[in-house]
Amino acid sequence: MNDTPTFTPDALVAREHFANPYTVYQALRAHSPVHYISIPANASAGINQPIMAWGLLKYHDVYTALRDHETFSSESPVAGQFGPPLVLIQDDPPRHTRFRRIVNKAFTLKRVEALEPWISKIANELLDHIGKQETNMVDAFTVPLPMRVIARLMGIPEEDYVTFKRWSDAFLSTVGEDRNDRMQNVQDMVSYFGQMAATRRSQGADDLITALVEAEIEGESLQDWEILGFCILLLIAGNETTTNLLGNLLNLLVDRPALWQQLRSERNLVETVIEETLRYESPVQRLFRTTTRDVEFSGTKMAKGDRVTIFYGAANRDAAEFPNPDEFRLDRDLRNHVAFGMGIHYCLGAPLARAEARITLNAFLDRFSHITRGAAPAVRQTATPIVYGFSQLPLVLARQ
Repeated sequence: MNDTPTFTPDALVAREHFANPYTVYQALRAHSPVHYISIPANASAGINQPIMAWGLLKYHDVYTALRDHETFSSESPVAGQFGPPLVLIQDDPPRHTRFRRIVNKAFTLKRVEALEPWISKIANELLDHIGKQETNMVDAFTVPLPMRVIARLMGIPEEDYVTFKRWSDAFLSTVGEDRNDRMQNVQDMVSYFGQMAATRRSQGADDLITALVEAEIEGESLQDWEILGFCILLLIAGNETTTNLLGNLLNLLVDRPALWQQLRSERNLVETVIEETLRYESPVQRLFRTTTRDVEFSGTKMAKGDRVTIFYGAANRDAAEFPNPDEFRLDRDLRNHVAFGMGIHYCLGAPLARAEARITLNAFLDRFSHITRGAAPAVRQTATPIVYGFSQLPLVLARQ
C-alpha cells in the first residue's frame, strides 16, 4: 500500500505546507516541471490575474537552469512591486557583473577571516546572557548574531537589529500580514536607507553604504533606487540565510545527542555537519527566473517569458543526486548541493554564512555538554515559502 500523500501543484504555495514542504516536493518531483499558480489573484494587492509558473524540483533541472542565466533570466516582471528592485538578485549581465564587482571585496575569504575574531566575540557575548532556563534561541541568538554582523558591514547601528529584522520579514512576507502594514514597513526601510546614503555622501566611512554611494559604473554614480535596492538586498540576504541556517542546525542537533558528543571531540566534522544541514534543510527554498526563449525541460516545453520557480530545497532532497536524501548523513559528497545557488548568482555571502555557522557551532560545543528541547514547541515560520527556518526554537543548554 502506498502511503505517500497525493498533492496538486498548487500545494507548493499552500501555507499549511510551508513548515514542511518536503512531502510536497517528494510527491511532485517526478512530474517536474510542474505548472502551478505561484501568485493567486488578489485585487487588494493589485494582482488581477493569477500568475502561473513552472516549478523545477529535480536536481538536474535546477542545476541546469542555475547555470544557464542566458535562458533563465533573474530579471523579474514583478520587481519593484513592494519597494526598489533588488540589485544583483534581480539583475542579469552585464549589469549584474558590474554591480557584483562593487561589493565582491566585502565578502572575500580574506575579509571574512579578518571579521572572525569579532564574530566570535559577539557570539560569546550572546551566549553569556543565556542561563540554565529554557530559551527561545531565535530571539536570543539566531536573529541577533547575523543581524549584528551585516549591520557592522553596512555601517548601520547594531543595536537597531530588531527593527531591521521586522523590515526584512515584512519585505519577504507573502501571507499573514496586512498589506498596508507591509508597505509601511518597506517604506520605513526605504526612508532609513535613503537617509543613511545621504549621510555617507557628506561624510563617508569604511562600510558598504559608503562603497555604494562612492561607486561608479562606466563613469556614472549609482542612482538612488540602485543604492536603496542594494541596501535592502544586503540587509535581507545578510541575515535571512544565516538566521535560518543556525536555527536549522541547532534543531537537527538537539535530536542527535550522540552526534553532539562526537562533535565535541571531533571538531573536524563541524564543517561537514554545516554542509549537510544546508542540503537537508536549505535556508532558502526557492527563487524565481523568467525564460528569455522557448525552451524544453524534461520533455516539457516552456515559452519565452514564462515565469519559473527554482526549488533549491527540492533539488537538495532529490535521490537521483543524493541517495537516501531524507537521512541526515555525514558520508555524502556535498560539493554540489545548491543551497547557495550555482553559477553567476552563487550567494555572495556564502563564506560569511559558513563562518558564522562554524563559529556558532564551536562556541556552543565549547560551552554546553548537551542541549535539549524546551517544554514549549518549536515553531516554523510560515509567513513566506521563500525561506525555511524557525520563529520559535526553545532549547535548554546544559553547561559544562
